Amino acid sequence: MAFILLLPFHAIHAEKQTVYVIPVEETVEKGLLAFINRSITEAEEQGADLIVLDINTPGGAVDAASEIGKKLTSTELPVIAFVNKNALSAGAYIALNADEIYMTPGSAMGSAAVIDQEGNAADQKAQSYWLSAMKSAAEQNGRDPQYALAMADKDINLPDLGAGKGKLLTLTPEQALDVKYSEGTVSNLNELLEKFGYEDASVKTMEVAFAEKLARFLTHPVVVPILLSIGSLGLIIELYTPTFGLAGSMGIGALLLFFYGHLVAGLAGMESIILFGVGILLVILELFVAGGIIGILGLGAIITSFFMATDNYVLMGVSLLIAISIAIGGAFVMMKFFGKRLSAFKKIVLNDSMNTESGYVSNQNRKELVGKEGITITPLRPSGTVLVDEEYIDVVTEGSYLGKDVKVKIMKVEGSRIVVRQIPERMI
Repeated sequence: MAFILLLPFHAIHAEKQTVYVIPVEETVEKGLLAFINRSITEAEEQGADLIVLDINTPGGAVDAASEIGKKLTSTELPVIAFVNKNALSAGAYIALNADEIYMTPGSAMGSAAVIDQEGNAADQKAQSYWLSAMKSAAEQNGRDPQYALAMADKDINLPDLGAGKGKLLTLTPEQALDVKYSEGTVSNLNELLEKFGYEDASVKTMEVAFAEKLARFLTHPVVVPILLSIGSLGLIIELYTPTFGLAGSMGIGALLLFFYGHLVAGLAGMESIILFGVGILLVILELFVAGGIIGILGLGAIITSFFMATDNYVLMGVSLLIAISIAIGGAFVMMKFFGKRLSAFKKIVLNDSMNTESGYVSNQNRKELVGKEGITITPLRPSGTVLVDEEYIDVVTEGSYLGKDVKVKIMKVEGSRIVVRQIPERMI
């Protein structure tokens, strides 16, 4: 192994020894992967002599652990897994990918069953993959794979190690040493370094940058659906308010945090953010263009951008379903209990009616003419022209024909329709 071959070299060139300590803490997820990738890359560029993984984790995402394992096995630098309390689940897998493993008194390693987002046993395909990964991690460093499999499979019976059928294997330091899953037990990091002659080495403990801490939080499987729910609910509420305000700001802020976290974690690229922006613009454009096609394309672009920003499509699908359900519920509450209507559409939908009660008329109403008398200028068949008070007016009869120079009286006015009736001649 690279670690054993390099030990004589370190003893000769002690003054140049550099040890990189990489904390592997809290939940294993893509934010941690980004941090470990950066740390190992820096150690390689700076010519470090040894990498120590300071492990204390309850486990986490299988995909992130798998990528971390690939990074550990691809580096030419020797790697020691220092189990400083717990290396459970995905943490056990990470430890098995190191060249050597050391544990502290009272620590534990194992219990690596793969589960889904609801905490239930994962499907057969996922379990098969994980068992294969655990077995390969053990075999690559000459360890008996049955113990790695027992950490992930309850059906393997190892009663002598407290893992009878139906229980997952979790090794104590003593048990790990007995089954050769540990090279030794040390009290602390200093004792570990002294054991290999690195007590005078320059030790650099890598620290998670603020951006990486934020990314680890924002890409957590629990936080992702929360961010998407806040984003969708905030934008839905904003549609029911006359001006852009707090709800819209919170919605946009939550979605920006989602993309920021996934960008820093190395999951999202600028193309996903650009596609999201294009989708938003298309949805806005749909408010001013009839048809619906542009809006559908916009929604499709937005949903696609979320899937482009992750490699866990199941988590993203579940998160989007949760967010959409909450958004629909919010819209229902706004309409049902608060009587709100979509304010965003008020500027493009005509809500006002033009009626007489509101002071609107389609044409000039000449009701003042009712009762006045005039004389026909043209025959009325039944429409024609009469002269009333030196004003020529277009009129109609009640249905009968009237000739020219006949006296008439205006009986009623209905908008532009003026109805006249002949005045009978008075007898002497």
